[in-house]
Amino acid sequence: MTTIADVAREAGVSVSTVSHVINGTRRVSPATASAVKAVIDATDYHPNVVARSLKTASTRSVGIAISAIANPYFTDIICSIETECARLGMMIFLSDTQDDPARELQVLTALHQRRVDGVILAPSPDPERRALAYLQATRLPCVLVDRTLDPAFDQVGVNNREAMRELVDYVAGLGHRRIGYIGGHPGFQTTLERIVGYRDSLARLGLAFDERYLVNGAASTASAAEATHALLSLPDPPTAIVTGNNMATIGAMRAVRARGLHVPADISIAGFDDFEWADCFEPRLTLVAQPCEEIGRRAAFLLMERIAAPEGARRTVRLDAALRLRDSCGRPR
Repeated sequence: MTTIADVAREAGVSVSTVSHVINGTRRVSPATASAVKAVIDATDYHPNVVARSLKTASTRSVGIAISAIANPYFTDIICSIETECARLGMMIFLSDTQDDPARELQVLTALHQRRVDGVILAPSPDPERRALAYLQATRLPCVLVDRTLDPAFDQVGVNNREAMRELVDYVAGLGHRRIGYIGGHPGFQTTLERIVGYRDSLARLGLAFDERYLVNGAASTASAAEATHALLSLPDPPTAIVTGNNMATIGAMRAVRARGLHVPADISIAGFDDFEWADCFEPRLTLVAQPCEEIGRRAAFLLMERIAAPEGARRTVRLDAALRLRDSCGRPR
């Protein structure tokens, strides 16, 4: 195995010069840096990260604690975080919290014990906020993603309220007056913000809010399908259904088809969270697209800044979402 001493000898420089080239800790002349890098490439030298971490108290690693890894929305964010971390020379440890507060705390404790330099977390719906309390007590650098619920942390999410308001405005603009809403878990900040957007739109348009048309559940297709059946069984069912996440959209579509109805001929459906195969449905789905790549990139960048400057001012980044108009909404019959 090639060592840093081998690289130094081959390049005709000192070991400390090779270290400065690798870590960028001191200016090295371009010619010398180029010679060192050429030897590194030729010998396929890899720095001993473990040994370096013992000296610098840094493991060059980041923990990602996010629920529902199988959810395409979070998968896209995770891929973006990993890409950005790799560009910055950081490895990642990924764990699914399953939106369970007890497991979430276990995951964070395990990541901390593995001496990660920081954590990116999508917090669970824990009323006691045990995970956040742990992060504050241990002073482990952290960035919250998606669920931006505490300004004591750096956090990145979207303008949920405004995006949902735009979506409901669009549906109402087609002539719908009975608009049902299927939300996610009531403990999530995203769920609350999107419900506020839904109600904002109804109020601004002069449409009465009917609590029968608002149903919350878990972020699963089964709970959304059950909620859809309940809405469609009302004496005066909604003519359009808006969903608060991608799992709810899929569950709603399944329930509608199970009842022998057609979208948008019998009922319109639109929702939050665009996904890669949304335009493969028949009809193609009208959805709000969140900037997943940018969310992941910003989260990784904020975490690197927080690791470098633990006491700096915390920042909340809110990004705009985009409405993707397709074919799943039409005028009411």
